[in-house]
Amino acid sequence: MLTLTVIQGPDKGKTFALPLNEPQLIGRSSEALPTTDTTVSRRHAELTPDDGEWYIRDLESQNGTYVNGVRIPERTRLRLGDQIRTGSTLWMFGRREGDDSRDVIRVVRPDQMDTQIERAIPSNDDSVIMAEPEPRTAAVHHLQVIYRLTALTAQTTAREELLAGVMELVFNEFKPERGFILLHDEPAPGQVAAPARPKGPPATPRPVVVKYRTPPKDKKDARIHVSRTILQHAMTGSEGVLSSNAMTDPRFAKGDSVQQFHIRSALCSPIEFGDRKFGAIYVDSSIANYTFTPEQLALLNAIARHTGLALANAEGFAKRLQTERLAAIGETVASLSHSIKNILQGLRGGADVVEMGLKKEDLKIARGGWAILKRNIDRIMGLTMNMLAYSARRTLEYELVKVGALIEDCAQLLHDLCTARGVALIIDADPEMPPVLLDPSLMHQALINLMGNAVEAVEPQTGAVTVRAAYLPAQGQARAMFRIDVIDNGPGIAAERHDSIFQPFQTSKGLRGTGLGLAVTKRIIEEHGGRVRLESSEGRGATFTIIMPADGARADPSATAASRSGNSADPDL
Repeated sequence: MLTLTVIQGPDKGKTFALPLNEPQLIGRSSEALPTTDTTVSRRHAELTPDDGEWYIRDLESQNGTYVNGVRIPERTRLRLGDQIRTGSTLWMFGRREGDDSRDVIRVVRPDQMDTQIERAIPSNDDSVIMAEPEPRTAAVHHLQVIYRLTALTAQTTAREELLAGVMELVFNEFKPERGFILLHDEPAPGQVAAPARPKGPPATPRPVVVKYRTPPKDKKDARIHVSRTILQHAMTGSEGVLSSNAMTDPRFAKGDSVQQFHIRSALCSPIEFGDRKFGAIYVDSSIANYTFTPEQLALLNAIARHTGLALANAEGFAKRLQTERLAAIGETVASLSHSIKNILQGLRGGADVVEMGLKKEDLKIARGGWAILKRNIDRIMGLTMNMLAYSARRTLEYELVKVGALIEDCAQLLHDLCTARGVALIIDADPEMPPVLLDPSLMHQALINLMGNAVEAVEPQTGAVTVRAAYLPAQGQARAMFRIDVIDNGPGIAAERHDSIFQPFQTSKGLRGTGLGLAVTKRIIEEHGGRVRLESSEGRGATFTIIMPADGARADPSATAASRSGNSADPDL
């Protein structure tokens, strides 16, 4: 698979796969490859496949697109190894290592390779800790290897990463010249089976990891010839195999071929767990360089068994995760369907009133129906915007914003609601507060959610909502922050609901609420590197407090909300 790897810039080290026949966009928009480089335009450059080749073109970006140091004025063909610069990010166009592994492993017939299985040990044999002539020293060493393997398998559930780590451990322990891990393509329990293969010989397991102690000089040098007898004995008989193989293929009759392949010592152990056969681990080396022992075969069997257990656990984890996702999707669909149904009923009711007024030519009745329609249109608009904000993360677009003016704009939008309910909305923003860096559209949505909830929570005619904003200058190593408090004199929120109030689909508004507003607000604030806190008790109103960095552009986009909040000027946050 072709890839783009970041070799310089804020995302250094990240690799993005380029799917076949799917154009890819470089930029900061939501549909582009995710990058945190603020010097890249929203739609900077486009990569497109065309008849097996890939091309790149600049999308009239502000800083231009460069290939191998030259700015491209038009659509340009890419070649493996080309370097692409967009803003301060330098990408390398290449191929993922190991993609051609199917062609590297060549399984040969018995008439091509004279194979003698010198020792076979069942993969479930417990005689791992044995060695001559120092069994106690070897036992301790083998336990250390198993301990490192256990730590590795506990750290990751990603299959490729796990197997690469296992192969690295095997190389460090056994010092082979070459090695690989083969896996069957059969589906795990609960997965959809692959289409049936045409009749013929059984499919060869797929190489997932291939490793060499010394990098091969060319494709011919990279080719690994493996006896089918060894693989079948290990993978079908559930036994680890130790063997020395003499090349008898006529193609190896010449002296240079004999020098290249030699007589090799090989170990092969099955990766399995219970009745589930995953594949095998294979390593070999020229006898002149290294000869494996039965004790090493026993240790490799143990490594393969631990690997099988880890793969089984990973499959179980993936299956549980899929089940949880399906359950969450079902809950989400049910909650949204309920909310949309209520809104549609309101729209239908308003439309009926408007229709009645039109039939009677009574403008007063029609106006009453229009008020119902408008209210429900606003509700479905709010639901849609919250759904979009909650379901899709996007790159923050920072601007210098006056917080007081942003709050005033939100208050203007809530004016009609406040008038209809007889609620006082008081804005107390520090007029000397300097502009701060934030995404104005997202922050506007978060404030509308908080202020709208407060206005709807208080009692009509006697309710009051106060919104305060203040700037917190930098002190020592602490960053400059700003604070917004949304305070109401409503009925308050019970203490037992404080932990769940920011969870999606948690609402106390009944048919009028969707349960997404506070969840969206929390996400927006945390994406800015801030925190939101609730202080409330029943009968004493509620206060939602936001504290966010004033220099948002310095926020680390890769940091978690918890780690970003560690610089907060408020110790309680």
